[in-house]
Amino acid sequence: MSLSNYVFTSESVSEGHPDKVSDRVSDEIVDLFLSADPQARVAVETMCTTNLVVLAGEVRGPDSVNADAMIAAAREAVKDIGYEQDGFHWEKMAVDCHVHSQSADIAVGVDSAGNKDEGAGDQGIMFGYAVTETPELMPAPVHYSHQILKSLADARHAGDAPFLGPDSKSQVSLQYRDGKPVGATSIVVSTQHSANVDQDTIRSMVRQHVEGVLPEGWMCPDDAFYVNPTGRFVIGGPDGDCGLTGRKIIVDTYGGAAPHGGGAFSGKDPTKVDRSAAYASRYLAKNIVGAGLAQRCLIQLSYAIGVPKPLSVYVDTQGTGEVEEEKLATVLQDVMDLSPRGIREHLGLNKPIYGRTAAYGHFGREADGCGGFSWERLDLVESLESAFGA
Repeated sequence: MSLSNYVFTSESVSEGHPDKVSDRVSDEIVDLFLSADPQARVAVETMCTTNLVVLAGEVRGPDSVNADAMIAAAREAVKDIGYEQDGFHWEKMAVDCHVHSQSADIAVGVDSAGNKDEGAGDQGIMFGYAVTETPELMPAPVHYSHQILKSLADARHAGDAPFLGPDSKSQVSLQYRDGKPVGATSIVVSTQHSANVDQDTIRSMVRQHVEGVLPEGWMCPDDAFYVNPTGRFVIGGPDGDCGLTGRKIIVDTYGGAAPHGGGAFSGKDPTKVDRSAAYASRYLAKNIVGAGLAQRCLIQLSYAIGVPKPLSVYVDTQGTGEVEEEKLATVLQDVMDLSPRGIREHLGLNKPIYGRTAAYGHFGREADGCGGFSWERLDLVESLESAFGA
């Protein structure tokens, strides 16, 4: 028997969190290469600490994207986030670039040649999930955790909250009754701030943003609303903690409401199935729920390095399905080519669209006119309905 009454918690971190700074820099370098060559191969990791950013990884692309170009992209990303602090400043920080050419052994196994289609860039398992808890078909705790921080960041960038710094975290605990979220039991928000602002001012401002994001009547009790629980958050970002690419994979996905295969997204071009197949899994799960074939849907895809087709396609509608899951797994492979090439072409992933994915979640976002977040489209609904006579 499944649990129907419970409290579930998810967290988010802002674009100025040290790990998210690293994700953003890595994704801007992916975009830099794809802008110059849509077929470029990129796997770049970033570390950031007090006034230092270190780039490392493997690439295959045009010579025009050299170390100087990557360093400039890193500075521009940090500037856009808003870091102009003594301990981390886009212009004053050192940037060390240790990026080199991709291994020829990997290229042999992955590239297409003759009658051989392009294989997966690595082995791995990827999960996608969708649920009717929010209009975006995302789990509610992580969705509202993201939205709180995005609202605060928008106010900071607009100049409406000049005392806020770029680094912040949120955590939302929601009460579920009969399997559906009904309100918050507690909310935690920690936000970097200038030294001359008092905590009452910060708490009042944060409350406005939280209440503006949550559905009406969902606000937690006042004694369960925690803002800067330590009492001070002046030193933050990479000056306060070291950041690394790929260290916030649960924040990036479903907040713990669904399994994770373990592979990070940022810094990887879309030939890497860690990224592209995770996007495809979300796309398929969302379209199944969007078509009314289930209220919840979990999908797992698995791949082997150098092998074009997925080794397995697993569908679990968690007791909410209107159709057979085994048939769903078959139909999904009919409506979409799940090879690495097929995924990229179907979703248009060989574009410089990744910098904006680095913060506030890769899922539950709105597809844009430039091809970003294409995996959030609901354009398979009609095909799925037709396949099941819905």
